[in-house]
Amino acid sequence: MDSLQLNYFKKRLLAEKERLEEERADDGRFNLEEQLTDAVSELSAYDNHPADLGTETFEREKDLALWNNTNDILDQVNEALERIDNGSYGICELCQAEIDLERLEAIPYTTLCIDCRREQEENRQNRERPVEEEFLSPPFGRTFLDKTEMAGTDGEDIWQDVAKYGTSETPSDLGGVASYGATFYDAPEETGIVQAVDAIIDVGPDDIPPDPESLQ
Repeated sequence: MDSLQLNYFKKRLLAEKERLEEERADDGRFNLEEQLTDAVSELSAYDNHPADLGTETFEREKDLALWNNTNDILDQVNEALERIDNGSYGICELCQAEIDLERLEAIPYTTLCIDCRREQEENRQNRERPVEEEFLSPPFGRTFLDKTEMAGTDGEDIWQDVAKYGTSETPSDLGGVASYGATFYDAPEETGIVQAVDAIIDVGPDDIPPDPESLQ
């Protein structure tokens, strides 16, 4: 890459840096300094029905994502300017080949050539669950353990105990449910026992009523 091309991309990066810094300096852009409860004029963000603040919570999460994205791109722009100064700009950090000018034109702060980027995306594993869950164990992991040998209290039991006090579900949301008291996961099953035999009342011999035939 000649000096003329380097100066061109340096000007583009400096302009992008200025734009991002102005966006980050605008404190009112994402309203992140305002508490969620103040934004919706509520005393508390806690409520029994999760949909009450669902929209506001989503908007706050979106604002945070945009704020983090602005900072991430700004860091990449600053790193690209450093690479121009040390002479490594436009070189793929994986294969050490020159990055095509067309790719730099589209993303001037990129560090990978198109081939390495494609390979990186193809090798990326798609996960149905967060990777952190592989390192979590009960009671903090996925603890619905019906299909295991565990016979003690698990996450399902805890959830049922809490759900008895009410959830956002209604009888119409769950087929075959006739009352609000049963609108939670596995509500019909017996609680407090592991097997049916555990439901037998524990009584002493003095508590067993006599056989009527023995009294004749």
